[in-house]
Amino acid sequence: MTLDALAKASGVSKSMLSQIERNEANPTVAVLWRLTSALGVALADFLTVERAELSQPVVALLPSYSTPEIRSPDGKCILRILGPTEMVGKIEWYELRVDPGGVLASEPHSVNTKEHLSLLSGQLTLNVAGTQKLIQEGETARYPADVRHVIVNEQEKSACALLVVECA
Repeated sequence: MTLDALAKASGVSKSMLSQIERNEANPTVAVLWRLTSALGVALADFLTVERAELSQPVVALLPSYSTPEIRSPDGKCILRILGPTEMVGKIEWYELRVDPGGVLASEPHSVNTKEHLSLLSGQLTLNVAGTQKLIQEGETARYPADVRHVIVNEQEKSACALLVVECA
């Protein structure tokens, strides 16, 4: 399949596909979902979530090793995918850990997508469409994610946050 054909089938721009291919972009779960749908691959299989553990009758308890992770190209940012795969494209939530010097740069998501970043520890700098804010421990930043946005740890210690993506 050509890059052009995959872009048309998935609705993901050719430039984003090229960046992902070169390991220069960190795709959201929504982007992965569009790509796997276009390719006929189950997202759950791609993320290797163990289905037997998801079918527990009342409480499904997932061991930490079965929580999928996405690493940024610089290796200093880890997104642990906390939400179930059936919520992809609706509401997604992550645990975000950013080591000192880590940069999580995201291209615009779908129109009207919003992100909610709640800082549990440390400090992070958020740049959304040219507006920069320092987020302190305990604060929550709410911002549009349908524009380029970058999360940076300029401090000397790691930061941990919860990131909720409200898909449009």
